[in-house]
Amino acid sequence: MSTVGTATERGDLAEQRVTPLELFFDLVFVFALTQVTAFLADHLTWTGMLQGAALLVVLWWAWGGYSWLTNAVPAEEVIPARLVILTAMAAMLVASLAVPDAFGEYGVLFGLAYFVVRLLHVVLFVFATGNTPETHQAILRLTPGFLIAPVLLVVAGFLDGFAQGALWAMAITIDLGVSLVRGVSGFRVHAEHFVERYGLIVIIALGESIVAIGVGASGEAIGAGVAVAAVLGIALAAGMWWAYFDLVMLVAGRRISTTKGEERARLARDAYSYLHLPMVAGIVLVALGIKTTLAHVEDPLGTIPAVALCGGVALYLLGHNAFRLRDVGSVSVPRLVVTLLCCALIPLAMSVPSLITLAILAVLVCTLAAFETVRSREFRRELRAG
Repeated sequence: MSTVGTATERGDLAEQRVTPLELFFDLVFVFALTQVTAFLADHLTWTGMLQGAALLVVLWWAWGGYSWLTNAVPAEEVIPARLVILTAMAAMLVASLAVPDAFGEYGVLFGLAYFVVRLLHVVLFVFATGNTPETHQAILRLTPGFLIAPVLLVVAGFLDGFAQGALWAMAITIDLGVSLVRGVSGFRVHAEHFVERYGLIVIIALGESIVAIGVGASGEAIGAGVAVAAVLGIALAAGMWWAYFDLVMLVAGRRISTTKGEERARLARDAYSYLHLPMVAGIVLVALGIKTTLAHVEDPLGTIPAVALCGGVALYLLGHNAFRLRDVGSVSVPRLVVTLLCCALIPLAMSVPSLITLAILAVLVCTLAAFETVRSREFRRELRAG
C-alpha cells in the first residue's frame, strides 16, 4: 500500500500512505493503552496516577519513534526491515504484559523489553538511512539519548520507592528532551503520511474508551442506568472524535503540507510527537472515568475518577488548543470555554450520580462539535476543496 511516486511540481516525492505493517504494529499499542487504563483502575491513588502517566509517556514515545521510522523507511517493502518491526512488536507486547506491575515485580522485565523496542528502532533507522546522509546523521545525533533512557528504566526495575521514581523521571526527561536539545534537522517528513498515522492513533485511543464501556458493564446487570450510561459514553466518544476529525485534522494537514525541510520536521515533532500526547492521555483518563461510571451509575464519582473523567475531557481539548496554537498561532475560544466548564464540573461530579456527570460531559462535547460544525461549514468546504 505504500506508494513511491514521481516528482510533483514542487519537486517533492508523492506522499506515501500508512501501510498494513504499520497498522499491524499499532495493534500492540492498542493493548498497551488497555493495560495502562487497567493499571490506573487498579491504582486509584495520586501515586498510581503519576505511575500510570509515566507508563503512558514511555509507551507513547516508543510508538512515536516508530512513526518517524516508518515515515522515513519503507519497512514493509524490505524483508529484513519488516522482520525487525515484527520483532519490535513482540518486545512491545512483552513490555505491555509487564505494565500491571511495572513498578514492582515486573520492573526489570518491563525495562528490558522496552530497551529492546528502542534498540531495534535505532538500529533499523541507522542502517536503513545509510544512503541518505542527512537523515543518517540526524538519527545518530539522537541515538545516545534514545538508548540512555531505556537503560535507566532497566536499572529502575531493580529499585523501589524514591530512587525508582527518580530514575523514571530522569529517563522521561532525557527521552522527551533529546530531540528538543539536539534538534530534528535532517529528518524528512512525508506530511500526508504523518497526518494519517497520527489520526489513526487517535482513533485507536478513542477505541479504548469504547472498550472501557464494555469492560465497565461486564458483570453488571444491564438495567436502564447501565444502558443509558453506555449510550452516553458512545456519545462522548463520538463528540471527541468529531472534534478532532471534522476540522483539526484538516487544518493541521494543510499547515504541515505547506512547510518544508527542517521547519516541517520541527512542526511534526512539536504538533504530533509532543502535543498529541495530552490528547491521548485525556482519552485514556476518559476511558478510566467511563469504566468507573458503568460500574456505579447511581453513585457519585470518587475524587480521582471525577478528575479522570472531567479532567480527561479537559486535557483532550487543551491538547487540541495547544496543537492549534503551535500550528496556526491561535486558540479556539469555544474549546477553551468547554475546557474550563469540564474542570468546574469536577466538584459536582463528586456529589451527584456519575450518570449525570457523564450526561453533562456528553452534552458539552456534542454541543461544541455541533456549534463548530455549523460555524465553520464554509471553511471546511474550502479546506477539502484545497
